[in-house]
Amino acid sequence: MMSTMNISLPEALKSFVDDQVSARGYRTSSEYVLELIRKDRDRQRLRGLLLEGAGSPKAVTHYCDRLRSRVRDAGRR
Repeated sequence: MMSTMNISLPEALKSFVDDQVSARGYRTSSEYVLELIRKDRDRQRLRGLLLEGAGSPKAVTHYCDRLRSRVRDAGRR
């Protein structure tokens, strides 16, 4: 089920949205905005997963091991 949301935009942004709809093959401005929102949601989920993984002891140990290896390799050159 879809809900409705109305937004107000300055004319310059409205023109930009209209241009994107035409140039990128969207049927409506709603489709364009919906895709932007979904992409933002996906980026936020990915960021959360990355931060969660980076904070795990295993990830930190693996990162430090790789960093030590790179430093040793650079010193041998």
